[in-house]
Amino acid sequence: MNERVKAVLQGILERFKSGDIPKAIAFSMFPIPEIPSARWSLMNRMLMFMANTRDARGIRQWNKAGRRVRKGAKAIYILVPWFIKEKNEETDEETNILRGFMGKPVFRVEDTEGESLAYEKKIPLPDFPLMERAREWNIAVSGAYSGPGAYGVYLSDEKAIYLATPEEMVFFHELCHAAYERAVGKFQKERLWAEEVVAELSAQVLCQLVGRRMDGALGNSYRYIERYAKVAGLSPISACLKVIDDVEKVLSLILRREENSEKNSSLTAASDGKDDF
Repeated sequence: MNERVKAVLQGILERFKSGDIPKAIAFSMFPIPEIPSARWSLMNRMLMFMANTRDARGIRQWNKAGRRVRKGAKAIYILVPWFIKEKNEETDEETNILRGFMGKPVFRVEDTEGESLAYEKKIPLPDFPLMERAREWNIAVSGAYSGPGAYGVYLSDEKAIYLATPEEMVFFHELCHAAYERAVGKFQKERLWAEEVVAELSAQVLCQLVGRRMDGALGNSYRYIERYAKVAGLSPISACLKVIDDVEKVLSLILRREENSEKNSSLTAASDGKDDF
């Protein structure tokens, strides 16, 4: 077997061991449209995601897009079919026969420079409440394409939140994913349903606490939680009750500074009161 192909497959096997494959598949199902990798096989889009990028292309493709690969950048490898022509002695016709696969080098968008890409168009975002928590955790928040059907995404490896909407509820949901990672633990495929229920329920609580009424979104949240609860064979209410301790951990982590400020204000007020007597 070709050494590069072997290395690619070995990397996939290692991801299976670490439990990252379901997450890779989930993100790979929604490629950025109208770029070369959107036409790749699911396997190759997974390889691209596992290289911590959402866009990878060959050198000529990058040059055509007005970008060039930075000097010293290392290629990542995807798998492409290897065909040979075989002639039929009876009919004298040639047919393409698949003999295997070979590794093809491509480069991540992060390793290129030049013209801006169409999907990099930024979406203006407001100064969300609790944005300081994202800054404290060194998480970049930007308005950019996050995938069809997805209004937001938190990428742990990139330490970034991408939002395709200025809705606070979506920002809170992704911020809760970041808090879950810190308060409960990193992504585990068997706990995906729980993490999503925690993020959605916690986001609704944050909306209430910052004074925003999200009555119109309650139905959407219920259906969202219901969909993930079914994965665990639970009703929406049972799913919420099962993760309520994790919800408390997530909210406590996000709101801890505000709580400390309130305590300090109370202590100061009490102290001032004593001085008056």
